[in-house]
Amino acid sequence: MAENIYTSETPSDVKNAKGIHLITQNTPNGQATQIFLEELKDAYGTDWTTTLIDISTNVQKSDWFLRINPNGRIPVIVDNTQSPPFAVHETSAQLFYLLKFFDKDDKLGFTSDLERNQALQWTFFWHGSGAPYQGNTNHFARAAPEKIPYAINRFRNETLRVYGVLEIHLSGKYAGEPREYLAGNGKGKYSVADVKTWPWIKNWEKSGFTKEEVSEFPHLLKWVDRIAERPAVQRGIGETYVKK
Repeated sequence: MAENIYTSETPSDVKNAKGIHLITQNTPNGQATQIFLEELKDAYGTDWTTTLIDISTNVQKSDWFLRINPNGRIPVIVDNTQSPPFAVHETSAQLFYLLKFFDKDDKLGFTSDLERNQALQWTFFWHGSGAPYQGNTNHFARAAPEKIPYAINRFRNETLRVYGVLEIHLSGKYAGEPREYLAGNGKGKYSVADVKTWPWIKNWEKSGFTKEEVSEFPHLLKWVDRIAERPAVQRGIGETYVKK
C-alpha cells in the first residue's frame, strides 16, 4: 500500500482537493496535461481542479512538493479517487494514466493495440527527442548566461531535424497519404501523441526559428493550426491561438 503523500505542510487547496488535481504552471509540459484534462471535460464532463505555482520561487523544491514528485518538476497530477491519493509525474505518463482511468470509451485513445502502440511511439519520440532538443534550444539561446554558438546551433539543428521527421510522417511521403494526426490508421486520430507534442511546436517562433525555416514543414504547420482550433486546446493554454 502506497503511503499518504500529504503532510501538514501541504497547501490546503492541494490536500483538500477531490478527484483529479493538477499542480502546474503555464509551460508547454504543463499545457499538455491541462489540454488533456480539458478534453476529458468536454468528452465526459470530468471534473478536475488545479493549483498554480511559480517555479521561479523554487516552491517545487519544497518538501511537500517533493513528497508528491521527487523530481521537483511540474506538472504533477494527484488522483484523489484512489486510496490513498495517487500521484503521477512526467507529462507523458500523466496523459496515459488519464487515458487508462478516465477515457473509458477511448474517445482520445484507440481500441486497436497496434494503433495504441503508434500513439506510444510518437509520444515517446517527442518526449525523448523533441522536447529536450527544443528545451535546450530555448535555454542556450535565451537563458544561458554565456552564449555558446556550438550548443545553440546543435540544439537548433536537432529541433529542426525532429520537425522534419514529423513533416515526413504527416506528409505521407512514404505511406502515400497525408495524415491529419500523428497516430492511428489512415489520416490518424487526435490522441495523446498530438497533445504531448503540440504545445512545444506551436512555440516555434518563441524558440527563435524563422518563418523561412519552418516553411520547410507545411504539413506540420497545418497540423499545428488544426489542433489549435479545438476549444479544449485553447482553454488548456489559457489563450486563443493566433495562426502565424
